[in-house]
Amino acid sequence: MKSTQDQQLNIGVLLYGCGHHQAAWLMPDSSIGRIGDISYYQSLAQLAERGYFDAVFFADSQSFPGKHSTDMPAFWFDPVVNLTAISQVTEHVGLVSTISSTFSNPFTASRQLLSLDHITNGRVGWNLVTSMTDLEALNHGMESLPPHDKRYEKADEFADLMNKLFLSWDGNDFVHQRETGELIDPSGIRPINHEGTYFKVHGPSTTPKSPQGKPVLMQAGASKPGVALAAKYADAVYSVSWNLKQAKRFREKLDEQVHQHDANQRHVKVFPGLVTYVGHTREEALAKKAALDEQLPLETALKQLSYFIRQDCSDWEIDQPVPPLPPVEEFTGPVGRYETILEIINDTQPTVRELLGYLSAGGGHLTLIGTPEEIADQMELWFKAGVADGFNLMPPTLPGSLDDFVELIVPELQKRGLFRTNYEGQTLREHFGLPLK
Repeated sequence: MKSTQDQQLNIGVLLYGCGHHQAAWLMPDSSIGRIGDISYYQSLAQLAERGYFDAVFFADSQSFPGKHSTDMPAFWFDPVVNLTAISQVTEHVGLVSTISSTFSNPFTASRQLLSLDHITNGRVGWNLVTSMTDLEALNHGMESLPPHDKRYEKADEFADLMNKLFLSWDGNDFVHQRETGELIDPSGIRPINHEGTYFKVHGPSTTPKSPQGKPVLMQAGASKPGVALAAKYADAVYSVSWNLKQAKRFREKLDEQVHQHDANQRHVKVFPGLVTYVGHTREEALAKKAALDEQLPLETALKQLSYFIRQDCSDWEIDQPVPPLPPVEEFTGPVGRYETILEIINDTQPTVRELLGYLSAGGGHLTLIGTPEEIADQMELWFKAGVADGFNLMPPTLPGSLDDFVELIVPELQKRGLFRTNYEGQTLREHFGLPLK
């Protein structure tokens, strides 16, 4: 018999600036003035908890270009510090921080995550990334990022070492017996003596293993090495899929890798990114998207599109259909994003402005527009097709789009029995229906 968690969706939210749409900060009700205010993020997490979300999640970038007047300082706070502040005003919602294996010290990172996991009684997860830009590398004593394959080789060792540190001793080894004069049982506390290609750590951690065994490991790489890393170590994966076809393809790739790495054929959860525009009517939902798209800085958006499709779009008629593009077989640039753009065009027949709007609010993630019933229909379809165990919500505006989701979509999912009506456990592993490690 399936557990409740297997029969219901997991839903998290990626908190980013004042929303994922590039024009969100320009809207009259924008929260742009609060992105350096910790109470803003605390209020967003409380809103997610009111909607019984599984987790709030912070991405990260360890650089800030600061070259253009429109550069968004969205990563104002270190994610672990931000989540620690959030932990003090929430009781149930999970807390997921991005950690870069390319730049992080594993002893320090594991200690920080374990500390927060104890502070929150087991609500912590971490998203393992290899980072993306040379600008970040310059902040860590490097001339540029290491090659892709080397970054993933290092990430593999990093994940293995983090697991060793997370589990290096148990709180039961802290006996603190006044009668016998014993503070610890040293028989259960041993160095890990890790000596690898990239790291050398004696251990053990200063912090015992967490109330949930160890923090939940998330991963988000879509490349072949990224999927292989997820199959080997991850409890769940953040994925990018515009439509059901792409989602099925990703699920198959991941399952194939899991079968190669795990004799027990464990199930790695998949959470596609999800952008929603919801209204009491479909027209109201469409109007919300149109209002944002209308504010989009067109020159910047067209430059980005030109980069994605490797041709100049600057003279395209903005409110006319997208001109024909060559098939993917003839494209010489990065294929993944280009494939998604072709899928968006095929599925929605957009104007140029509408296409820019889709790309500016999630960059090709599943985008659902309509009534709560229409959006829940599609979420249920993906869930029952086995391609999504849940979703990672990417609200176009914050707090507005998150509030809309909590007030309109969550009740519809609950009505269908697809989402919890209360928290049943304390830890993030319990929220996800994962075994304690």
